[in-house]
Amino acid sequence: MDTTTAPLAELDEQGLAALVDVLRQRGYTVVGPTARDGAIVLAELASAAELPHGWGVEAEAGTYRLRPRADRAAFAHSAGPQSWKTFLHPPRARLWQADRSEDGTVTVREGDDPPPRYAFLGVRPCDLRAIAVQDRVLTGGAYVDPVYGPRRAGAFIVVAECTEPSAVCFCASMGTGPGLPGGSSYDLALTETAEADGLRYTVRAGSPEGEEVLGELPTRPTDGERARTAVAEAAGRMGRSMDPTDLRALMAGTMTAERWDQVANRCLTCGNCTMVCPTCFCTTTEEVTDLTGDHAERWRRWDSCFDLDFSHLHGTGPVRTSARSRYRQWLTHKLGTWHDQFGSSGCVGCGRCIAWCPVGIDITEEVTALRAEAASSEEAP
Repeated sequence: MDTTTAPLAELDEQGLAALVDVLRQRGYTVVGPTARDGAIVLAELASAAELPHGWGVEAEAGTYRLRPRADRAAFAHSAGPQSWKTFLHPPRARLWQADRSEDGTVTVREGDDPPPRYAFLGVRPCDLRAIAVQDRVLTGGAYVDPVYGPRRAGAFIVVAECTEPSAVCFCASMGTGPGLPGGSSYDLALTETAEADGLRYTVRAGSPEGEEVLGELPTRPTDGERARTAVAEAAGRMGRSMDPTDLRALMAGTMTAERWDQVANRCLTCGNCTMVCPTCFCTTTEEVTDLTGDHAERWRRWDSCFDLDFSHLHGTGPVRTSARSRYRQWLTHKLGTWHDQFGSSGCVGCGRCIAWCPVGIDITEEVTALRAEAASSEEAP
């Protein structure tokens, strides 16, 4: 359906609560943000009361803190340590299990139990773009990922446009937010504004099922002007920016830059940036067995190109032994060769890798430094 001309409606706080109830009644496991353990995390919600009402976020390079707000806004916070990848491309998933009977017959069962039907509430536009990127990676080729595919196919997505970017956000410069990017695929989109008489949610449908759900909610007409203004103002309050001009060529042309040594002197190769990134998808496999040897399982788990063994070759050892080579591999793939493989950048400007890096390495700063070094080299006689 044409989402650009979808009629706008408005919900109040009771209407938001009704949205969660309707989704649960339709058999969805509703997942959304909640305040827990000093962060905004994603978890199953029994009701809208579990949303992080009244909590905001302060984030900087290597820093993330909750802060109380003066209002009851539920979505007035920037990205937390998790993304929706946690549910669509889980950190650990069983691929198959095998049992050996007393007569030696081996029976193999593929997959695991059917996944829940997820309804994601509060997906930021940058994270919606990240889901689209992973769609291309994990379902866009000849083979559909057996774990991601079924989870993604059954997901109902409720976007929450961003009105409160943090100091590490740069989605506006990447064209991925704070409002919905053109061509986005979603079911419902809402924009939260805190008014003197309470919270208001401007909402529109993006799919036939979204229209059905919206029709079950207590709405009233709105022109959406307050919501549009809030999103436009958010675009002007981004804490950072990245020049996306020809990043592929920049990465390819700076493979020997001195800047890689400088960042390597700080990088702990801990892999935090890959774990919190909403688009990183690398995995490894491991086999486990019981003590009898009659039951075995193969599991897939997240891996990171910062892991020393990630590039291990039998008889040779790790290919990328230095922090320099591993950081360079991550950044040049994310911003450069991702274009060759999947036709887009692998970065959506969410800023998670900046906030959750223990030493505060800033991807936007690194790109700026590489551009400056490349320009300096071109000007040198």
